[in-house]
Amino acid sequence: MPQTAPRQWHRAPAGPRDYISHNALRRVACAGRRRDDAVEARGAAAVARAGLGLRRGGGAMPQGGGEPPAKRLKAALAPRPAMLAASPAPRRHPPPADTQRRGLPIFQARGPLLSQLRGLDSAVLIGETGSGKTTQIPQYLYEAGIGRQGIIAVTQPRRVAAISLATRVSDEKKTELGKLVGYTVRFDDLTSDETRIKFLTDGMLLREAIGDPMLRKYSVVILDEAHERTIHTDVLFGVVKAAQKKRKELGKLPLKVVIMSATMDVDQFSQYFNGAPVLYLEGRQHPIQVFYTKQPQSDYLQAALVSVFQIHQEAPSSQDILVFLTGQEEIEAMTKTCRDIAKHLPDGCPQMMVMPLYASLPYSQQLRVFQAAPKGCRKVILSTNIAETSITIAGIKYVVDTGMVKAKKYNPEIGLEVLAVQRVSKAQAWQRTGRAGREDSGICYRLYTEDEFEKFDKMTIPEIQRCNLASVMLQLLALRIPNVLTFDFMSKPSPDAIQAAIEQLDLLGAVERKEDQLVLTPLGRKMAAFPLEPKFSKTILLSPKFHCTEEILTIVSLLSVDSVLYNPPARRDEVQSVRKKFISSEGDHLTLLSVYRAFKNVSGNKEWCKENFVNSRNMMLVSDVRAQLRDICVKLSMPIESSRSDTGNIRRCLAHSLFMNAAELQPDGTYSTVDSHQLVAIHPSSVLFHCKPACVVYNGLLHTNKCYMRDLCVVDADWLYDAAPDYFRRKLRTAKN
Repeated sequence: MPQTAPRQWHRAPAGPRDYISHNALRRVACAGRRRDDAVEARGAAAVARAGLGLRRGGGAMPQGGGEPPAKRLKAALAPRPAMLAASPAPRRHPPPADTQRRGLPIFQARGPLLSQLRGLDSAVLIGETGSGKTTQIPQYLYEAGIGRQGIIAVTQPRRVAAISLATRVSDEKKTELGKLVGYTVRFDDLTSDETRIKFLTDGMLLREAIGDPMLRKYSVVILDEAHERTIHTDVLFGVVKAAQKKRKELGKLPLKVVIMSATMDVDQFSQYFNGAPVLYLEGRQHPIQVFYTKQPQSDYLQAALVSVFQIHQEAPSSQDILVFLTGQEEIEAMTKTCRDIAKHLPDGCPQMMVMPLYASLPYSQQLRVFQAAPKGCRKVILSTNIAETSITIAGIKYVVDTGMVKAKKYNPEIGLEVLAVQRVSKAQAWQRTGRAGREDSGICYRLYTEDEFEKFDKMTIPEIQRCNLASVMLQLLALRIPNVLTFDFMSKPSPDAIQAAIEQLDLLGAVERKEDQLVLTPLGRKMAAFPLEPKFSKTILLSPKFHCTEEILTIVSLLSVDSVLYNPPARRDEVQSVRKKFISSEGDHLTLLSVYRAFKNVSGNKEWCKENFVNSRNMMLVSDVRAQLRDICVKLSMPIESSRSDTGNIRRCLAHSLFMNAAELQPDGTYSTVDSHQLVAIHPSSVLFHCKPACVVYNGLLHTNKCYMRDLCVVDADWLYDAAPDYFRRKLRTAKN
């Protein structure tokens, strides 16, 4: 049904910043619902009435300079227009996989696409959201015998996408997952000798390249979601390009490289891969109306909440809502609020199923978002940017975009890396908008003004230019790159950032200079054997000295998976009460260790996990991760001892490897980092939140309204000095000067 939006937007007399309260929401939601053909349009107007003061954007996908990058390309392989007019399948009863495959826009382009790809070494493939590129291209190549001599690799930035895509493609091929089609993500490999189509995270392909820089087992590498420009993707571009060149020079089986994306700077990718041709696929993108707020919003969470319930008041229950938020805590809190309000809606109002979606959510709960809601019930999905491009959820009609994202920022001058909530780029905003037009026309409510949008960055800054590069440098040195300073990065990091990373690796004892060449030390080579951040590899390698390898393996494994503790906001008091028995006054690392020991004592009993608010799936993953890390220790001939009840040694070991992440209590009761004298605070989720230890080490910093330390351990300042005397002498000198 075409959208009919009113030309005039009216604002509630209260003004844009006077939000309605939860009680008012309960009163207005669904009150006096008029059922007529203009429900979608009035849904938008209702948000305006609620005080958000929305104004209309440029109709469907606005034209001109702010349009999505993919819109500006010529359609080299556009399918027949008739394809785009195909009516969407009924939402509640999806058709069989074969029918769905033939119904995808890419199906019409199969022939010309294959004839182009057959003759090319490299290609950049722009496929609009909904074209079917990620699931179909690997299958088309395999079915056409292209790349049959080896494995077809498809890389993904996120593990949830690699797993769900492999599952989907194995279903379409009617084979058991792990046979013809499999996946490899960190600490989880479901492949076999039969596997010919392999979905894997970009970080895993990078690790494979350390053992085999020419990637000999692969005949095709498809780098998907290239526009996300994660740190691993950017390094992988250089590694794959080098492998392709080397294989050509040696007359080996050629490596075909396909770079796929929904939107990106096409010229840059094409130039980087030696002028690779750009192929364009039309997607099934239906018209989307975009609405902006009339005034800036001081509280995007409250604005999102109001928007959801105003849409729920007006729109048919079969139309689902996707809301973009920034992280787990925010999503869990809003999930609780939405569920509470939904209980008090008037009779006759549709039910609401509120579903969170973020990376650390148990996989079974992530899968729930893909299932259709029961008849007469609306699905409201509260998601991080995981739903921007990696996964597709059927039934979404409305997108509510807060315009915010949680991303890493790094300042190499003071060596500070923080996770901060910040504005999205225009490219990200368009990706979010596109989620509303997958199956039918849709509406996107942007909770920011058009003027604010115009000030957003055009593209997302590549992660490699805003991250600590210690892991990257360690991997490049392990790949035996002749000179890491001149590595062929598509977007070169700043010399300061590269230098800071090398200094960190030097402090950890991982690098040295030999004949004016930077190389890994024997310790550095061992560190590169672990699929971990350098500081955690060092923690494990130091542990025999402190006779606590068993405990350190457990702690590092717990920190390597998404949170094992489940904290439903509705049951906060109950959670705190049952967790008391695990809490260690020495910090979060030792608290996690006691949770794991208790989990092992009950042999991973699921009922015990439920009672103690422990995520049993993530705990099982911790056991798998631990087993793999232990195997690496055995291969490195490391002695593996337990410190039993001696926690002092465990803390000493952590101090010796996390000394660059240390903070001291100041006379005024605040904390300051030892390294950069940055003012920091203990995160409320830490067991040390109400304590004031003199000195702590932490895993990372999160910047919201304050700069918070997360995952803390109480240490003695003398241990830090013992760990790196030169480093601290230098720091003290700098402080005095």
